[in-house]
Amino acid sequence: MRLLTIGAFARAARLSPKALRLYDELGLLRPAAVDGESGYRFYDPAQLERARLIAWLRRLGMPLARIRKVCDLPADAAAGEIAAYWEQVLAETAARGELATFLVDYLSGRGSTVEETATLLGIRYAARSDSGLGRTSNEDTAYAGPRLLAVADGVRGSSGDLASAAAVEALKPLETMTVPAEDLLGALADAVGDADRALREIAASAPSGEAVTTLTALLWSGSRLALVHIGDTRAYLVRDGELFQITHDHTYVQALVDEGRLTAEEAASHPRRALLARALMGAGGARPQLALHDAAAGDRYLLCSDGLSAVVAASSLREVLTGDAAPQEVLDELVERAYAAGAPDNIACVVADVVSLETPVAGGEQ
Repeated sequence: MRLLTIGAFARAARLSPKALRLYDELGLLRPAAVDGESGYRFYDPAQLERARLIAWLRRLGMPLARIRKVCDLPADAAAGEIAAYWEQVLAETAARGELATFLVDYLSGRGSTVEETATLLGIRYAARSDSGLGRTSNEDTAYAGPRLLAVADGVRGSSGDLASAAAVEALKPLETMTVPAEDLLGALADAVGDADRALREIAASAPSGEAVTTLTALLWSGSRLALVHIGDTRAYLVRDGELFQITHDHTYVQALVDEGRLTAEEAASHPRRALLARALMGAGGARPQLALHDAAAGDRYLLCSDGLSAVVAASSLREVLTGDAAPQEVLDELVERAYAAGAPDNIACVVADVVSLETPVAGGEQ
């Protein structure tokens, strides 16, 4: 078969000669022949399919090193690698979208001419973690302090109890750190990085080689609070008698709901509803949800593992949370309802009431 000059081959493949020379240098697409005197490159028409695949993958934005891997795979395996790459792109785009949304909201708030309240707020709080019925271990961790609330749900069989405890421990130094309101998110993000590194050490000595946990936490400063969230532990806000879920589940099933492929009702009974799409794994590159909220006296927050949220309906949560009981009593009632529903999983939850610092507090409440 007659070979094509680099110019003719470039036109047929819809690539530039400059790109072909680069792909030759990188070993992605070697010419079929090179003139010994002029160094001119010639290509076999049979190479057009590979050249076009490279061009398409470049249009997807795939790095050249990964393109080389795809091109060397059989067709079915190459298709799977491309699908995995695109899922990664979508996940990273979603994370950047969350960050962009936060920055827009944050900067818009800073530019507001509305006078901010000078009232400093505090919290009354309680935390509780219980084993589910039939469970022989508890991988859930719950913590509540004057400035930090946190719930973590370790994955069973992956040193989950150590992972959840380590994730919360990594955040506890924030209780005593002086963190300006404008740096709350940065401080939380740094602490999550510390948590991920702690998990890496646990995984290194674990029989399974893994240490996996979810994490949802709130950090307070004045009248503002920062939220960090990864996985399917949840944070709820009760304000003016209404219940709002302020986190988004990072699960395989929730992704199907977001794409319109499942209804919320179908997701609730899906056999893979507990499969995590994001978690702390000690592998670096964790992509938690970060958000900044303004608190108001009278707000009530609930942080919980799916051992509560998966078995107690939102309407039942709202009924308990909108009552007048103190945080510890509310927790006790929520756990009782989880047990009444069978409590197939461990239960960790934190309840905190926002109060003006002028409001008298007593005992273990702040």
